[in-house]
Amino acid sequence: QVQLVESGGGLVQAGGSLRLSCTASGRFFSINNMGWYRQAPGKQRELVAAITSSGSTNYADSVKGRFTISRDNSKNTVYLQMNSLKPEDTAVYYCKGDRVGYNSWGQGTQVTVSS
Repeated sequence: QVQLVESGGGLVQAGGSLRLSCTASGRFFSINNMGWYRQAPGKQRELVAAITSSGSTNYADSVKGRFTISRDNSKNTVYLQMNSLKPEDTAVYYCKGDRVGYNSWGQGTQVTVSS
């Protein structure tokens, strides 16, 4: 059982930046495709960014050009750099992998963007 711990959320003004981190305790982090998801109150959870085990990335249209996903396998960590934040980015952000032990939800980290 792998623990995924998200951190780095907070309150920021529109136009500001945050960097989220997700650190895994498991042994096989590097073989996982990893994703950042978010869920706002009353909304479905959605994928906002993903990175494969080989480093390929993709993004939801709503965050393209503003968010960057990256990973450091030596630190068992995936990052989400969020720039030019908008109020509609307000949500709880979660990370998740696609392999055994990495495919359950953690606690998430709250991002709040004020107008």
